[in-house]
Amino acid sequence: MKKNSLTKLALLLTVMTVALSGCSGDKSKSDSSPSPNVEDNMSQGKPTNGGSIVVGIQQDLDSLDPGKAIAAGTKEVLFNIFEGLVKPDEKGNLVPAVASKYEVSKDGKTYTFTLRDGVKFHNGNVVTAEDVVYSIKRSAGLLDKTDKSVYVDSALQNISKVEKTDDKTIVVSLKSADTELIGYMTLAIIPKDYDKQDSAPVGTGPFKFVSYKPLESFVVEKNDDYWNQDGKAYLDKVTFKIVANTDSAFTELTAGSIDIYPYLTDDQATQLKNQFNVEVGNMNLVQGLFLNNDKEPFNNEDVRKALNYAIDKQAILDMVAGGRGNILGSNMYSGYKKYFDSSLVNMYQTDAAKAKEYLTKAGYPNGFTFTITVPSNYQYHVDTAQVIVEQLKSVGITAKIQKVEWNTWLSDVYQKRNYQATIVGLDGKLSARSLLERYSSKATNNFVNYKNEEYDKVLDTAINTVDDKEKVASYKTLQKLLAEDAASVYIQDPPLLVAVNKKLGGYTFYPVYVQDMAKVYLKK
Repeated sequence: MKKNSLTKLALLLTVMTVALSGCSGDKSKSDSSPSPNVEDNMSQGKPTNGGSIVVGIQQDLDSLDPGKAIAAGTKEVLFNIFEGLVKPDEKGNLVPAVASKYEVSKDGKTYTFTLRDGVKFHNGNVVTAEDVVYSIKRSAGLLDKTDKSVYVDSALQNISKVEKTDDKTIVVSLKSADTELIGYMTLAIIPKDYDKQDSAPVGTGPFKFVSYKPLESFVVEKNDDYWNQDGKAYLDKVTFKIVANTDSAFTELTAGSIDIYPYLTDDQATQLKNQFNVEVGNMNLVQGLFLNNDKEPFNNEDVRKALNYAIDKQAILDMVAGGRGNILGSNMYSGYKKYFDSSLVNMYQTDAAKAKEYLTKAGYPNGFTFTITVPSNYQYHVDTAQVIVEQLKSVGITAKIQKVEWNTWLSDVYQKRNYQATIVGLDGKLSARSLLERYSSKATNNFVNYKNEEYDKVLDTAINTVDDKEKVASYKTLQKLLAEDAASVYIQDPPLLVAVNKKLGGYTFYPVYVQDMAKVYLKK
């Protein structure tokens, strides 16, 4: 058994830290460096306690229950209410949360967690080992009475047993080795005998749930009993206001009814820079023109390659993001530095002649017509679609944009896979695995219907090996296979342009897609 206190956890997770922060492997250097994402530092000022703010968000929440939420836009908000045994910090370290330490066996098949003393749920009850066992079993689909609406991540399906060995110790046993499981232990710890997470969520985080009005708002207040007194929220109350689109958000920003809005367009950021501090980071997403590999004409690999040659990614960045953003070549973004294969970025240099060659080879010498289904609440994706429509005209392809409400997108595109092409951003958990596992032929979230037997085999190798070099090599092979097969058109990790009221300080970027309001404060 290999022992790690959570002080040592940072060392154990150096690989993950480096991968996520985008910093060099030199720990001392990374510790002293500023946030790699921030371009425009605002004056942070001195913090005060108290006050309330309004944060604009782009979409309605798909569930208040952390086990049922799928959308990244929901998870970014619930981050303030729920915590796992560990949680990410702004540098990508997994730091102590509900657990105080853990041990992992040398064969990577057993994780043993020690429960922290004095952690309370928002209902006042102390977190017990039984609550932790329940939470993990629920997320892994191991409860005797299962709730089919709870999403079970495939990585958690590797868990064979979860048991309490004493009041402070929980042992998680795996069917096969997984050295990345700790990244999934950010799953929310919730009370075992509470059945109202759908309407009145209860967690252990720095904020407590107050109210939710569909299509209007989600309100939280400070948790005065938060176990981490150093991490207590400054603000008394935060209202996440659901706005219809970025134009509506812009109007509210200029009117002063929204204090923070994280999804500005480049043009809006320019217009607001005198009125707001504009912070610039990365979304830590893979934005792509995702192609349904089961639908004509994208069931033809040559057609998919034609699109890859026809689309000018740099022009998209220039048109939509003011030249910001990081161009991608596969389903991995550069923040995962250790695993990211930068050689794939230029695999498909824009070349109209090659695009036409592949179209002819595929039997479409005169092009074709298809539909891009885009969630209407994400102006960034809509703008990207409009640029692509214009670019494809040069090779004879006619693309039509179909804008749909977010819930329709989730149902028709993501769940039913009833679409030809779509533009969205895919997020990842604190493991490279999560970005690549969705392309397994058996993955329930493989909404592009990609299938490749070699990919499945390499993925199994990557997941099961405890040899770090083999894992890294396998993950790069997977990225290469996706690029060679032109599974989709991988465009960019988009920039995140955030309007922050000048009266506020403490806004912090994370290497995962969250809005952490515990660090935000009103300046003195």
